[in-house]
Amino acid sequence: MGGEPLAAFLSLALPRNLPQSWVDRFFRGLLKLAAEFKISLAGGDLAESPNGILADIMVLGSVPGGKGILRSGARPGHEIFVTGELGAAAATLELLYLRMRTAGKKIKPVDFPRHFYPAPRVKAGSFLRKNGLASAMIDISDGLSTDLGHVCEESGVGAEIEAGAIPIATFGRPPREVDLGFALHGGDDYELLFTAPPRKRVPSKIGGIAVTRIGKVIRGGKVFLRGRDGVRRALPAKGWEHFKED
Repeated sequence: MGGEPLAAFLSLALPRNLPQSWVDRFFRGLLKLAAEFKISLAGGDLAESPNGILADIMVLGSVPGGKGILRSGARPGHEIFVTGELGAAAATLELLYLRMRTAGKKIKPVDFPRHFYPAPRVKAGSFLRKNGLASAMIDISDGLSTDLGHVCEESGVGAEIEAGAIPIATFGRPPREVDLGFALHGGDDYELLFTAPPRKRVPSKIGGIAVTRIGKVIRGGKVFLRGRDGVRRALPAKGWEHFKED
């Protein structure tokens, strides 16, 4: 929504026999990230868990009254953009599951930063708000196909995106390109998806992060993907959907 983070609250439930060293490392990482965004751990709760570690983190932010960028502002003719590259976080998770099933070699977090160290695009969101560029915006946490569907639903519009324009991420070492499916449906990238009127001059980079035009807003409520072969096909929402049974 283009807001500025203010404070974080943590509720943490831990097993009785969890080593203190794990707790120390957890808090070092949490406080390091909080310091990076200049916010404080303002409170929360600590409890015992009978089984497993449970953590719930809430971040409060602020935006000037009436200036928050909502999901409902997209209009036919507006262009669709994303920040960064897509698919690396989901591809890493798939690799983790594969290694677990096959007892394969563990992966090094430093080689897969988009999964282990996701970077929220706070500065980019704030820039878009302050410069009046974005008409609607959402973060890609549930997958491009699903989150774009949320914007279309709230705005009462449809969308057409181009497969050849989607910024496909690389991951691992040596780096390799992820499959298009991860970029379309994977989620957990936490990049920004936003729309903007064509008269607005959206920069190709914001704070060193690439910004890519991937399509346009159209009339109707359907989302389409134009393949590299030029054929337009319906794009189903195959990302993560809360409260939906398999």
